[in-house]
Amino acid sequence: MQKIKDYVEANKDRFLEELFELLRFPSVSADPQFKEGVLNTAEFVAQKLKDAGADNVEICPTAGYPIVYGEKIFDPSLPTVLVYGHYDVQPADPIELWETPPFEPTVRDGKIYARGSADDKGQFYMHVKAFEYMVKNNELACNIKFMIEGEEEVGSANLGIFVAANKERLKADVIVISDTSMISLENPSLETGLRGLSYVEVEVTGPNRDLHSGVYGGAVANPATILAKMIASLHDENNHITIPGFYDDVIELTDAERKALNEAPFDIETYEEDLGVKELWGEEGYSTIERTGIRPTLEVNGIWGGYIGEGAKTVLPSKAFAKISMRLVPNQNSERITKLFKDHFEAIAPKSVKVEVKPHHGGEPVVTPTDSIAYKAAEKALEETFNKKPIPTRGGGSIPIVALFEKELGIKTVLLGFGLDSDNLHSPNEKYGIENYLKGIETIPLFHKYYAELSK
Repeated sequence: MQKIKDYVEANKDRFLEELFELLRFPSVSADPQFKEGVLNTAEFVAQKLKDAGADNVEICPTAGYPIVYGEKIFDPSLPTVLVYGHYDVQPADPIELWETPPFEPTVRDGKIYARGSADDKGQFYMHVKAFEYMVKNNELACNIKFMIEGEEEVGSANLGIFVAANKERLKADVIVISDTSMISLENPSLETGLRGLSYVEVEVTGPNRDLHSGVYGGAVANPATILAKMIASLHDENNHITIPGFYDDVIELTDAERKALNEAPFDIETYEEDLGVKELWGEEGYSTIERTGIRPTLEVNGIWGGYIGEGAKTVLPSKAFAKISMRLVPNQNSERITKLFKDHFEAIAPKSVKVEVKPHHGGEPVVTPTDSIAYKAAEKALEETFNKKPIPTRGGGSIPIVALFEKELGIKTVLLGFGLDSDNLHSPNEKYGIENYLKGIETIPLFHKYYAELSK
């Protein structure tokens, strides 16, 4: 352990500068104007894998953005760990809400502020630097494969095709993903499950053109008003989702399971203060930890229509739009939920408007076993690094490819995340703690060590 700490301390400045360089690439996969930035990021990642000691490094083309692959197979008799990460990032909008430029990493109060710092550049790059340590110090305990993709933030549309076509190449004993969070540095945790996702866009059309709100207002249905009413109807007075059949497949946890989940440290006042809200909101009958981990949700991610420029324009818009995501829990199916939403949303539309529901992407919920060798190895590694046994938790986010890997490769995943829920993922002023980054580099070699030992 001390040898790892000494190496990290000696190379800390370089590790940070390399991460800053990675963060400067505007690798926004959702926006075509950043295509060059995404491709340049792939080149950078490939070079850093080579520099760290990986063999057979390749930038693998797909119908979208490429997947960076690299490996180090030094003893086929030993276990093989497949590391997954993604080098693409969310759009930085709204830019004006960033305190410092999103693609110019800035350190404030021990945290790195930049788009992608925690999701997922800072987290996957820990594995590259941990790998460098293991190679240079002859401490490789497992064979390692890296698969770093560039389309996670837009649904990983081409990853499944790549995985299906490269099953032999990707053959491994376990997958490790650092794209999740822990409770805190004082209370390390391991996520044992992730919610699935159904993402749709809705379009409501009224008149065949924008109208003068004085001449036509009161006589013609306003699509923006109708959309707002339709969205509001998706939750009842107990904040329960009203789509028929939505909860049919939800597996309810036992009282004992719920009690264990709620033993994780959680302070409501601190939570509210961090978010700047005076009161929390959610499904009646469940705690905040349960609402964000074991219960399905429906959220509006964006809503627009009509005139939104400077000043005033008295218009009754022809169209209104919204993007809506539903987080799913084990046993729910994303395709079924998408169909239930589409059927319901179209059914509740009044005759005064036309409604179109466009599915975007989805993913399945997963639960990872806590009695596996991989989980126990991660648990031992974290306990040694943090001097405290990690708490098992359920993650509220979605990583759809976890279910994909299990289906296509037959491999379970360990979610070895070092971010925090307060890192402003997908928001302005995203950040990642320097200590979290360095702790991750210290912990990852220990995971490989214990995984190899426990696999004997």
